[in-house]
Amino acid sequence: MTLRGRLTAAFLVVVLGPVLLGAFFVGATMAAVDRGRSAERLGLAAATVRTSVDALCQQLRAAADAVALAPDAAGRAGAARQVVSRGLAAAVVVADVTGQVRYATPGAPAQPWLDCSAARPARGPVRVLGARVGLRDRAGRDLGTVAAAQPVDPAFVARLAAVTGVAVTLLDGAGGADRVAHTTEAAGVRDAVLAAAGTAAGDRVAETADGRYVRRAGPAPGQPLPLVLSVRSEQPPGLYAALTGAVVLAALLAVLAAWRLARVTTRPLMELAGAVDRVTHGELDTRVPVRSRDEIGRLASAFNRMTQETGSYVQALTSSRDQLRGHLAVLGDTLASTHDLQRILRVILHSAIAATGARAGAVLLVDGAVLVGQCAEGLDGRWPTGPAPGPADASALRVPVGSGVVGAVAATGEARRGRAEPFAPPTGEPRCETYVAVPFAAPGGPVGAARPGVDPGGTAWPGVDPGGTAWPGVDPVGAARSADPGGAEPAPPAAALGVLALYDRLGADEFDDDDLVTLRTFAGHAAVAVDNVRAHEEAQRLSLTDPLTGLWNYRYLRESIRREVERASRFGRMLSVLALDLDRFKAVNDTWGHAAGDAVLVEFARRVRGEIREVDLAFRQGGEEFVVLLPETDARGATIVAERLGAAVRGAPVALDGPDGVAIAVTVSVGIAVYPDHATTGQQVLDAADEALYAAKAAGRDAWRLADPRPWPPTQELPVLAGAVTPADGLPRAGAPAVPPDDPPRVVAPAGPAEVDPARIDPAVARAALVGPAEVAPARIDPAVARAALVGPAEVDPARADPDVARVAPGGASSGPHPPRQSRGR
Repeated sequence: MTLRGRLTAAFLVVVLGPVLLGAFFVGATMAAVDRGRSAERLGLAAATVRTSVDALCQQLRAAADAVALAPDAAGRAGAARQVVSRGLAAAVVVADVTGQVRYATPGAPAQPWLDCSAARPARGPVRVLGARVGLRDRAGRDLGTVAAAQPVDPAFVARLAAVTGVAVTLLDGAGGADRVAHTTEAAGVRDAVLAAAGTAAGDRVAETADGRYVRRAGPAPGQPLPLVLSVRSEQPPGLYAALTGAVVLAALLAVLAAWRLARVTTRPLMELAGAVDRVTHGELDTRVPVRSRDEIGRLASAFNRMTQETGSYVQALTSSRDQLRGHLAVLGDTLASTHDLQRILRVILHSAIAATGARAGAVLLVDGAVLVGQCAEGLDGRWPTGPAPGPADASALRVPVGSGVVGAVAATGEARRGRAEPFAPPTGEPRCETYVAVPFAAPGGPVGAARPGVDPGGTAWPGVDPGGTAWPGVDPVGAARSADPGGAEPAPPAAALGVLALYDRLGADEFDDDDLVTLRTFAGHAAVAVDNVRAHEEAQRLSLTDPLTGLWNYRYLRESIRREVERASRFGRMLSVLALDLDRFKAVNDTWGHAAGDAVLVEFARRVRGEIREVDLAFRQGGEEFVVLLPETDARGATIVAERLGAAVRGAPVALDGPDGVAIAVTVSVGIAVYPDHATTGQQVLDAADEALYAAKAAGRDAWRLADPRPWPPTQELPVLAGAVTPADGLPRAGAPAVPPDDPPRVVAPAGPAEVDPARIDPAVARAALVGPAEVAPARIDPAVARAALVGPAEVDPARADPDVARVAPGGASSGPHPPRQSRGR
């Protein structure tokens, strides 16, 4: 131990010892007094609870006796109602000697009731407290019992708490473990009170960790309720805090006095020893005051020079290390988030700002002729015009390619840095004082290579490269100039994917060449990220779409039909499927060639997209076969869509590009199937639509056909007694069936909807279609006749059908409200 430590320890022992002993004595005395007072208060509360419950039991017995004294049943009923109306009991039940209830007041709680005379805890939750007396006639014969009850509910427990002045908890005895049935305890202390009650037995008082005292009250003779009483400590709330504060204050004063005494005694040596210790822990900015010119003063001066030189070297090494870590972190985040473009760009922008010391920055990507902001940081108060968007709304940053600083960087592919012109016209860029902007392109792109006609200062002038390609010029403030004032062809579009721009370096200094090199490194990472994400999106799109028509392909059809069938089943909706096939398409290929056939397919896909809703899905299944999914659409709506598609295809021939002006007339056949009317799975719905398509082809083409409904499962008609005869003794019994057991069951078809007018159905036809004549066997019923009697032939045009018959067909409206769907990117 050092000299300063020994002096400080001696002073603290002398001063703090008596203070700590006195504080301990005061705290122990106050705790003993508080525990005694709390135990006395809980004992008084337990006696009060016992008296209150006993008084309630006596009241219930008196009420039951009053009812039992009535001479007859009517009198007892009247007395029971009077007892309940006066509030002497909540319910009265009169039972005979067998225990069967003969009378009970309305709203009587369910049995069992806890009897007031019970001395053991109940085996289940206590809901009602009751008192039971014997019922006898004038001769003294036992007629049963009369019970009066009072519910044990939260209001009852609250009244006990109000009478005793302590918190009361009624335990639930089910399962043998202490559980709360009703309580007036606060929610935050219930568990602690229950845990303390488990350690309290008899008149013993337990204590919780938060300073509450707990005691059990019952069950006992005259008080059968299992109750737990608790009371808060009566100690002053700030006693221990005051004692602790006094001790801490005394300790601080003692430490301050000891430190002052030791410092004055050993100040020079301790300063030097402390400085050496801090240097060993990395605090290289430590300095020792030179208070004299003796040997200790010269040692302090040499120590200060040594720490200053060492700090300079360590600062340079730390800066290099931090830059290396930043670059590695950016690279790791980029590789780990290849498909999350927004996250990658945010990480790159944040790392670039941290590495260069910029105040703000943005990443913009080329979208046509405009640079659109993808992510931004620190642009609050820098927006050029209009209200400031939200923190995450970087898309409000839009700069035309060739306009301003970032627009010129995107157009020329040359990085720029410098100070903003104070009177430059607004271009949509953020306001700033200094800037640095670097373009980035796909790996291997032309960005970064010197273009013809661009001087080293970054100002581009009209010029033509050896290949004859004209490039636009950019003036010093960034406004694009025409490459040829005489009307030369405009320059090709910029090869850059986007621009990484930083604004206003900390310290108001301009960005230097090192910042430009660092920013080019981050821009290269951004280019790789954008190229990878776009390649991934394009690969995903090509894997799900048909390259010729742009419709979804067969692979996405299998996934979509499964998803749509699950959705229709979950929400109880319908799903219609159209199977389309161009009529005699082979003749088109054989006559005009496959190029003409491809043109017909492309035009047909365009017309299909024009006739369906946004929520509908169109697929090319293969060749000239197509499929359309119509969510939340029934058979009537599907037939309307099929009519529109047929009219759109046959209405105008497909004109071919060429000097001959050939126009090919095509038609389409459509098969319609509806889930769940025609099938129960996605593949079955597709198969049903294909079968309907074959039927449309067989019927002459250029038409639509609805699939046949799936067969309904047969049902068995159960015999019912024609009439019921009450037996002589009035007791129910099993009777003989109305028909012989060997009577064969009859198979019936399902009936049509109830909204069909019964007067318009031939009774004979309906009976023959449903169950057939009594003498006809079920096997001889014609299913086609039964189906025609119920729903009519599937080939009937819905527009020409009888309205009453049309209502018989399954399905509802053509479409309904649709859940949100993702865009299909046509």
